[in-house]
Amino acid sequence: MPLWAQVLDDLRARLTRGEFSSRFPTDVELVRQYRVSRHTAREAVRRLQSEGLLEREPGRGTFLTSRRIEQPIGSLYSLFRSVEDHGYEQRSIVRFLEERYEDEAAAALQRPPDEHLVYLERIRLAGEEPIALDCSWLPAAIGRPLLAVDFSHTALYQQLAERCGVNPTSAWERIRPSLPSREQRELLGVGTRQPAFAIERLACQGTKPIEWRHSVVRGDRFSFVARWSHHQVDTSFEPTSAAVPKGA
Repeated sequence: MPLWAQVLDDLRARLTRGEFSSRFPTDVELVRQYRVSRHTAREAVRRLQSEGLLEREPGRGTFLTSRRIEQPIGSLYSLFRSVEDHGYEQRSIVRFLEERYEDEAAAALQRPPDEHLVYLERIRLAGEEPIALDCSWLPAAIGRPLLAVDFSHTALYQQLAERCGVNPTSAWERIRPSLPSREQRELLGVGTRQPAFAIERLACQGTKPIEWRHSVVRGDRFSFVARWSHHQVDTSFEPTSAAVPKGA
């Protein structure tokens, strides 16, 4: 095998063993360790980059790529379950859990503006890394039993079912790119130009809204994935041969 391929195989094995958890070697260190040219070392590193295992930052060095968490689109998911399904321990830092008035949230939940609402705000962590800021509003008439819950390691919908007898059966969700505010950046530990996803969700039981949520999710740690099969493809807008103009 070419020298770069031999170095590449050994680096893959070392990555699998977790040798580079603190930092990845520089080009100079790789040249010294493997007794190869700088060109050979860089080619092996370039291949690891193309596989999505490493990231190079000019002036800072080479770093291991953090694993992204995939979220499905088109289904009612639990961030708690998604994080743990990817092998991370899910933990939350609860910033607020209290009753409040909020006109915009009450309108979203189709409630009078003077009605009490339960407000839950959490920083969501994967391992010890902040990945999302979640803000949930629920009618107090439904969610008041949640005020006694320790949300540091549990799922909101699980507690809704167990304590309130309520299960969301449908929802809509709006996802858009966003640059976090200064406060959000500080809470999530991201830089000034780090992109994020702003997510708004309204969950219902039947036709009755039970939760309005807005979240800021780190764009470098999440991917949203849609899956479909041939049988689900909508062909209603496929043009017929007669409808396609020549040269189109």
